[in-house]
Amino acid sequence: MSKDNQNLNKITAAGLIITLGIIYGDIGTSPLYVLDSIIGNKAAISKDVVIGAVSCIFWTLTLQTTIKYVLLTLRADNKGEGGIFALYTLVRRSKKKWLLAPAIIGGSMLLADGIITPPISVASAIEGLNTTNQNAHIPTVPIVIAILVGLFVIQQFGTRFVGRFFGPVMLIWFSMLAILGVSELVHNFEILKALNPYYAFKLLSDTSMLADRGGALVMLGAVFLCTTGAEALYSDLGHCGRKNIRVSWMFVKTALLLNYFGQGAWLISNEGVTLLENANPFYSIMPEWFRGSGIVISTAAAVVASQALISGSFTLINEAIRLNLWPKVRINYPTLLKGQLYIPSINWLLMLGCVGIVIYFQKASNMEAAYGLAIVITMLMTTILLSYYLMMRRHSRILVVLLLCVYLFIESMFLIANLEKFEHGGWITLLIATVLITIMWIWYDARKIRNRYVEFVKIADYLPLLNDLKDDLTVPKYSTHLVYLTSADHKEDIESKIVYSILQKQPKRADVYWFVHVHVVDEPYLMEYKVTQLVEGDVIRIDFYLGFRVPQRINMMFRKVVQDMVYNHEVDIFSRYESLNKKNVTGDFRFVVLEKYLSNDNDLPIYEKIVLDIYYFLRPITLSEERAFGLDTSSVSVEKVPIVLSPVRDINLKRVGGPQKEEGQKENEAPKS
Repeated sequence: MSKDNQNLNKITAAGLIITLGIIYGDIGTSPLYVLDSIIGNKAAISKDVVIGAVSCIFWTLTLQTTIKYVLLTLRADNKGEGGIFALYTLVRRSKKKWLLAPAIIGGSMLLADGIITPPISVASAIEGLNTTNQNAHIPTVPIVIAILVGLFVIQQFGTRFVGRFFGPVMLIWFSMLAILGVSELVHNFEILKALNPYYAFKLLSDTSMLADRGGALVMLGAVFLCTTGAEALYSDLGHCGRKNIRVSWMFVKTALLLNYFGQGAWLISNEGVTLLENANPFYSIMPEWFRGSGIVISTAAAVVASQALISGSFTLINEAIRLNLWPKVRINYPTLLKGQLYIPSINWLLMLGCVGIVIYFQKASNMEAAYGLAIVITMLMTTILLSYYLMMRRHSRILVVLLLCVYLFIESMFLIANLEKFEHGGWITLLIATVLITIMWIWYDARKIRNRYVEFVKIADYLPLLNDLKDDLTVPKYSTHLVYLTSADHKEDIESKIVYSILQKQPKRADVYWFVHVHVVDEPYLMEYKVTQLVEGDVIRIDFYLGFRVPQRINMMFRKVVQDMVYNHEVDIFSRYESLNKKNVTGDFRFVVLEKYLSNDNDLPIYEKIVLDIYYFLRPITLSEERAFGLDTSSVSVEKVPIVLSPVRDINLKRVGGPQKEEGQKENEAPKS
């Protein structure tokens, strides 16, 4: 176990505060809207409905969040890292191809959820302004949009400074939740009946109780909102550590439940009353003198929730790129913090999506109608992958199947309930998720199709030719050190296109030939390399083994390898020109990148043609190979090479006049004398 992981697994006060700021933004702000969504202003308040609803919330947080995620899923860590793609890297070692589907679906749904979580959190907080005065009609949409735009704008500068305040803000927030809940709970302990699951069962099974509230499915869809942030507990495992999450969850769950029970007690005390449009139970339990401060604290907590989800989206896309599930896009590292990154294209797309959601729905109550559909699908996909992982770890098959059945049933019920939201706006997140799924699958499958047709040759067969070319003074020297990036996994192989580039396209004489290959491994932060001397000091292969969360700065890493080799007297990097060699001048290095394009000379099956057409349509928005690998563009040559995947079989072209090919004679066969 690495030192970082050991530190993360230590329970410290600082670690617990950081965990509060990173992990619980989404699930922590759910009291802003959950009971408001359940009760709303649809009908008069019923004591039985309130007790049943709070019971549903209690048992959802217990079964779904505490047992599934905090106790079980956090065990499935990949060298301390969590999240659905980290879970996929654990199970893909079994070589089961179908496991990719739940990973892609779950990851896409989680990203799609990212466009609605910030708007609903911020809007719920800001709309508290209208609860200070029932006659107030403050236009909240411009305020919400301004906060969201500001939040996305500051992403490019990193969140190190702001991040210092996230933990303390959430500590104040959860303390406020607990205090407000207790202050109302002491006036009416009858709400504690909700601890009994009987009342949850009674509410969902008695159709008459929910006849004027849309039925049990609508109720379940609203209840599910209390656990939508549970996936973040797992996704941010690598930032906080399992022990810190489990200990801090006890405090967070207690604060959440106290607030839910407090809101429930207030609702019971107003039995028979129909809530006014602006009478959110969350703000109603606040004393009048505190409500202004409460809105400020709520807004700060909503901003933290939004920030956590934005950062999580960056991490998710970064993992997808490393796993070849997403086009290579520019990634910046604004601070030195481990895992801190910024992806401009994703940032601005998320911002446009969030602003669009606010403009389309206008109010948090309208967003609630669409919220949750995407995340419940992610939870289902996590359940499938987790069950397979537990079987791989040789846990009791009976217990694993039982676990799978229980959570498939629970989450399927939540899914059916959330499908009611499809026509009320849920279609937006599903549409976005579908686009993301398509991109991920196309990017993955196109790479497989292209790799299937890449021709590899044995490099040993060409080493004598490389040696002869190196000594052939009639060929102008191309570079002292010539470096190629190769996709050949085995050191004995090399792409035929690289051989063609060196020997035929333009003979490239160099003193030292380097071949560099990058292996993306399942261990998140592994950084290792291996050197193979194919010809001592003249032809060298370097294999980098990099974790799926490690930025591939090949230019810097290659330079470090060369320095180590020079120190160990394994290679001479000085210029071979006599005048420069005397002065110990370092020779020049030149990278050659082969940029592949789809040749027109292909006769592909329809499916493969569609996949590759979409793939090459998306290529212009991706980083070039040299930028993706962090190469110094001043020392890079780019060569375009055609990919002929499935050449057209026969061209019925006949020569008129001159020698004719005899019938039955093969192509390129010499004519008979």
